[in-house]
Amino acid sequence: MQNIHVMAVGPIATNCWIYPLEGQPGRCAVIDPGDEGDRIIAFLAELQLVPAFIVLTHGHFDHINAVPALAQAYRSAGCEIAIHGADAAYLGPDSPAVHSRSYRAVGGNPSMYMEHWKTLPPPDRTLAEGDSVGPFTVLHLPGHTAGSIGLWDKAAGVLFSGDTLFCDGYGRTDLPGGSEQQLFASLRRLFAMDGGIQVCPGHGPATTIGREADMLG
Repeated sequence: MQNIHVMAVGPIATNCWIYPLEGQPGRCAVIDPGDEGDRIIAFLAELQLVPAFIVLTHGHFDHINAVPALAQAYRSAGCEIAIHGADAAYLGPDSPAVHSRSYRAVGGNPSMYMEHWKTLPPPDRTLAEGDSVGPFTVLHLPGHTAGSIGLWDKAAGVLFSGDTLFCDGYGRTDLPGGSEQQLFASLRRLFAMDGGIQVCPGHGPATTIGREADMLG
């Protein structure tokens, strides 16, 4: 996966992917900036890249906590924030209530994240199935959350799967908006794709569609 960069950020090692954009020198996509905004910004400076957009595979706190820092740093350079419409409420002025419910559902203490939530900007764009974002086609993959998506660069044979599909596993469905039935349908959809597609998940190492179809299908 040449030229794709990844940083494991935050307390549960969320993968923040940095994807240089072909034909746009110095520009990139940032996928799931989950925490440690200053560290992400420093790494982007080292790579001499500026985000054209920030795309969130879903709205859980561990995938969005660095959005305020990146928005402050790059919105003036035309950087847009995009998330599926069904998860859009995780951003913007009403987001603290959404996250509090989600985090309490698994016994967590949402107050430790409230400083981030109070400053979360609204999305610039809400996504739907089949939309294009730079080189990516949006695949709506509900189950982990109602608005979970995959970002598929067909030309490059790369899929960013968020928390829908991992190496040797798949996302949980016991948080608000989760559905085991929908998640399994989303996995079947992915497993019907070309087995050689490289999968860049929300946590853990990269894998391929074919490997996970053999392991989990």
